[in-house]
This record gives sequence, C-alpha cells and structure tokens, in this order.
Amino acid sequence: MTIAIVGAGMGGLALARVLHVKGIEAVVYEREPSREARGQGGMLDIHSGQRALREAGLIEKFHEIARPEGQDMRLLEPDGTLLLQEDTPDDAPSLRPEVDRADLRDLLLDSLPEGTVRWGHAFESAGDGLLRFADGRSAPYDLLVGADGAQSRVRSLLTDARPVHLGQNVVEVGIPDIDRTHPDLAAMLGRGNYWVFGDGVSLAAQRNGDGRVRIGVNFYNTGEDWFAGSGIPFDDPAAARARLIELLDGWDPRFIALIEACDDVVVPRSITSLPLGLTWPAKPDITLIGDAAHLMPPVGEGANMALLDGALLGLALAAHPDGFPAAVKEYESEMFERTGKAARMSAKMQELLMAPDASRRLLEFFRPG
Repeated sequence: MTIAIVGAGMGGLALARVLHVKGIEAVVYEREPSREARGQGGMLDIHSGQRALREAGLIEKFHEIARPEGQDMRLLEPDGTLLLQEDTPDDAPSLRPEVDRADLRDLLLDSLPEGTVRWGHAFESAGDGLLRFADGRSAPYDLLVGADGAQSRVRSLLTDARPVHLGQNVVEVGIPDIDRTHPDLAAMLGRGNYWVFGDGVSLAAQRNGDGRVRIGVNFYNTGEDWFAGSGIPFDDPAAARARLIELLDGWDPRFIALIEACDDVVVPRSITSLPLGLTWPAKPDITLIGDAAHLMPPVGEGANMALLDGALLGLALAAHPDGFPAAVKEYESEMFERTGKAARMSAKMQELLMAPDASRRLLEFFRPG
C-alpha cells in the first residue's frame, strides 16, 4: 500500500518519520527543487508539538537545538513604557522553547531514509489512485495526505473552503548578526521576544539562533489591498524602510533605530486563516494535515498542531496497517476536535492583538488579576 505525502513541511515530515519508526514506508513529494531552495522563516514556539517529537524518537535531539531562553519576553508601548519583562532562568524547564524552523526541518529531514523526499515534484492533481505533477510526471497512491500548506491544492479534493484575510498585513524586515553589528539594540531586545503595541500597529522582534533578529511591523484592521495603497516601495529597500519609519510617527527613537538598522530584505505578508471548525466528509484515500487542514492566525499553535497531526496520523496508520479508511476516520475525528479548540483560542488571541488597547489587554492576559 502506497502512502503519498504532498508537502515537506513540519506535518508531512513528522508523518513520514513516525511511519518510518513504525516500519511503514511513505514517499514525500515536495515542489521545491531542494532542501536549500528557500529560507524557512523564523523561530517556532514548540510546546504541545513536543509529544510528536517524542513519538518520532527525536525529543533529545530537539532539546539540543532548542533555545529555552527564547521564552523570554518584553512588552512595551510606543512611547517606550515597559509593561512587562519576563526573563527565563537558565535552569528553567523547557516548556515552550524556541527553535529555528530551518533547524527543526533539518532534524526531521535527516531522520528519514535517503530518497523518502522527492524534490521538484509540484503537485497538480490526483484521481483514480494516481498523482499528477506539473511537469507531466505521475505516481501511484493508495492514501494521499495533503501537507501542502495554506494554499493547499490537495484541499480542493475534500472541501471548497479557502483561506480568508484577517485584516492584518505584515512587513517583515531584519537585522543580521545583531550582537556584533548593533550591540546596543541587541541589549535592548534581550534574548527572546520583544513586542511593542500601539493603536492599530505593532512591532514584533524575535531573535533567531543564527544571530539574526526578525522584525515584523504589523498593521491591523487593514484590507487585502492595503499594501497597494500603503506607499511602501518593496522594490526599493531603503525607501521602504523610510516609509515604515513614517508609519511609526511618534514612536520612541529606539524603535525607529531598529528599522534603520535593518538590511535590504523587506517582505510583505498578508495574514489569512481557514474558517473556524472546518470539517469535511471523510474519504478513505485522502486526508489533510497542518495548515492545509486548519490554517490559523499565527499566534503559536500552527506548527505544534501540524507536528501533532503528522505524528497522530502516523500512529493511527500503524494501528490499522490493513485499513487506511479506519485510520483516516480515527485521525480526523481526533484532529477536528483538537485543532478546533486551538483555532478558537487562536482567533480570540487574534482579536486581542487587533484591539485598540492591545498592550494593556496583553498585560492582563499574561498577568491576570
């Protein structure tokens, strides 16, 4: 029986690894031409997803690459007022350690037998037990698992649901090697996450393990076409930084200095999610995991749910080696309930972030009472 996984993200690789541990072969088809084809994004907050790494036999190696100090947090207002500072003791348990997405992906990739991931296979369509790729190639499957992310093409085989814009647009910039190039800014940011919340705008800075600080300038209650009218010239990084500084008019000079120190990587991102409580009628030979199944607001749950999806589907398949339909039904029943709760929590957090008094509400969230 052939298990075909479309997408070499966290969920797809976790599924392939757990199946390998259980002695079951699978093939992962990835559209990117190689593992180095593009950057993998910033840090991930791994908490519930640690269960998946235990099932995959990788938890010890995970703790070797994770950063417990990434749990540190500072929360400020645009005038520079410090509302909250939480510094993690060096001997604190790693309940929510941060890890570079690229490092975690490499850990999963390196745990798989050579040839498990087939690079350069852009999924086009499927039917009658055959995958079809954009270059004309094809491959057989008995079970197709869509792990192909927010813009999943496999999803359309199960549901017409599509991601919708959440009213948030982000401009991502960054400072490389900050400890060497800007030690004063490095000291200001600390070791983990740094949030500044104003009225309809926030700045989120996050340290990566490679010394880079990723900075997202978030604009809330904005439409899908906001970038077109924002006046940010993304093809001119210096002018883009200057426009961002204009949009942060009145903010403390220290925050402006962060933008001035950024390099020429300026990336626009629109934030979307799938409808809350999304389900679909079960099909015995197709299912979804990760963002393909339950794209959520980016508040720390997506990667954890994807890892758990992959691991728990792998365990269900191992428990029903001769019955894919039973395994899919068992997995989807659990997944819909678990990720539904996570999606509702994420939606509430998204509402909090978009509120005019987000900084104060966040302070109450982290320090209730």
